Amino acid sequence: MTDLGGFRDHVAQVDLGSGDVAYQGVDDEDAKKYIGGRGLGVKYVFDAGPDVDPLGPDNRLAFMTGPLTGSQAVMSGRIAVCTKSPLTGTVTDSHHGGWSGARLKWAGFDGILFDGQADDPVYAVVEDGELELRDASHLWGKGVHETREALEEEVEGSYGKNLSCMAIGPGGENEVRYSSIINEDDRASGRGGTGAVMGNKGVKAVVVKAGTDMPKPADSDTFGEGARQAMQVIQESDVTAPNEGALSMYGTNVLMNITEEMDGHPTKNGQYTSGFAMNEEEGTDIVAERISGENVRENILVDEPTCHSCPVACKKEVEVNYEHKGEDMNVQMESYEYESAWALGTNSANDDRDSIAIMIDRCNDMGIDTIDMGNMFAMSMEMSEKGYLDGLDDQIDWGDEEHMIDLIEEVGHRNSELGDFLAKGPERAADEVDGHDTRLDVKGQTIAAYDPRCMKGMGIGYATSNRGACHLRGYTPAAEILGIPEKVDPYDWEGKGELCATFQDLHAISDSFDICKFNAFAEGIEEYIKQYNGMTGRDLTEEELMTAGERVYNLERYFNNLAGFDGADDSLPGRFVEGDDEAIPGQGGSEGELCELNEMKDEYYSHRGWADGVVTDDTLERLDIDVGPGTGVSGSGGQAPADD
Repeated sequence: MTDLGGFRDHVAQVDLGSGDVAYQGVDDEDAKKYIGGRGLGVKYVFDAGPDVDPLGPDNRLAFMTGPLTGSQAVMSGRIAVCTKSPLTGTVTDSHHGGWSGARLKWAGFDGILFDGQADDPVYAVVEDGELELRDASHLWGKGVHETREALEEEVEGSYGKNLSCMAIGPGGENEVRYSSIINEDDRASGRGGTGAVMGNKGVKAVVVKAGTDMPKPADSDTFGEGARQAMQVIQESDVTAPNEGALSMYGTNVLMNITEEMDGHPTKNGQYTSGFAMNEEEGTDIVAERISGENVRENILVDEPTCHSCPVACKKEVEVNYEHKGEDMNVQMESYEYESAWALGTNSANDDRDSIAIMIDRCNDMGIDTIDMGNMFAMSMEMSEKGYLDGLDDQIDWGDEEHMIDLIEEVGHRNSELGDFLAKGPERAADEVDGHDTRLDVKGQTIAAYDPRCMKGMGIGYATSNRGACHLRGYTPAAEILGIPEKVDPYDWEGKGELCATFQDLHAISDSFDICKFNAFAEGIEEYIKQYNGMTGRDLTEEELMTAGERVYNLERYFNNLAGFDGADDSLPGRFVEGDDEAIPGQGGSEGELCELNEMKDEYYSHRGWADGVVTDDTLERLDIDVGPGTGVSGSGGQAPADD
């Protein structure tokens, strides 16, 4: 057990096979080593075994809060979902905002661990330190929106409408490899196929009811000083300042015009570095500005909801009226995000703003990740163009938003040949038609909306992300685009290995706290350490906290090594890479640019103390990671000496 401040010392362990629920404390050493949230969740998943089948009863699904979750710390409304990914085979953690993380902490829990598989569908109700499994047979097959509405009426408790519902849709039930868990209709634990794991276990939803019971800091003076300092830098930042900063005004989609103007915006399945370049070559008219945050705010914005303890309010709620095949569709939804708008938009040669809102809402209802869905559309469009899909019953043209809208439901239900094909994810789908030259993924997970030919830090970030291609493991665009903490040349590869590793460790800390990583546009390690020490009662130095973040990142890489991954898997799609036979140099302002991946990998591995992508036993010992058998690799890159 642990008596650290910020913890409830209460974790539910659910055996879905028997229906039994047991409760346990949090191991004090693990809480200190791995912080909480993402770090502690990965440790619980590691304990279940790196070699388990992701879609089998032995894979563990962990819902975890951190020591700052649900507190007065700014942006402390996050929750981490950790498991072994059915999309990539790596460990994965996927976070969402809203109120479920705070409510889980207020309900008396640090986390929930789901093991095994239920014989019949169930949902979990959490309230007042107790978890109860209830029959969900009547909900199976329903979309996320209908499920939430039904459970709001069905679940009774002491707290009225203070309810959060984390649910899967048909995508998770049918084990779409990139299916999501959706919280409160529109907040997604989107990446890595967490929804497929939940569906495989037969869990339709987790419902949390709680009144406001914030954790009390062990050292209120230190915590208060850190929280006030954090709020001050957030209010002063050009990015996060409430009602003034770019993120607050336009949401994440403020980046649409910025990346397009710097020709760092992957377009038409990454064949181009911007719509400008594509239009100049092809004579088409795909314009990123039409789906930008500025355009959204001016034309379709209706509300600006926020998450627990967040003054930034980056979530932009929109309303659109759209005619689809003669049917008038009205949709009001949150989260018209940059990544979603890019993937379902310009990367798929679509700049119809309102159709993208329809698609995001439909993805959320099906419980499907918008980034992977959009990338799968773009991949299949290029495959169709090249004739790779001639053997299927259907194909799809570039920018065909009408077809895309219909296909989302076909993917979720896997009820058409093309829908089932797309549901498999890029690696498995490409295997079927020998179309690997069209994949934009790393380790089976597709890239985000930053072109590594322009932003070299994102290139090494995609390649070395522990959960497959991801911009949020180490957000180097903060420095390459926004100049945070200082401006670096996006085209220069030197130093990007170390920069990426530093961001990765810092984000491992915030994900383990669990607070929104958008605070990193303003906050830094100084604000982090005061809030963490004040809440927990510890007395760590900034260096010791950074080492904890490094430990979390290395634990994840160690898991992946034991699951069979090494440096050969730290790759990029060939069209981005210098020296690759499939390389497509950048155009426009990025003309001639390609990503110097091998040079950056050497720099990165040297900084990490890894041997060809493998955590050495020396590094495991230095970071006091004492679980599992070790990798058997020494600091020299060879086999470690046998124990005496």
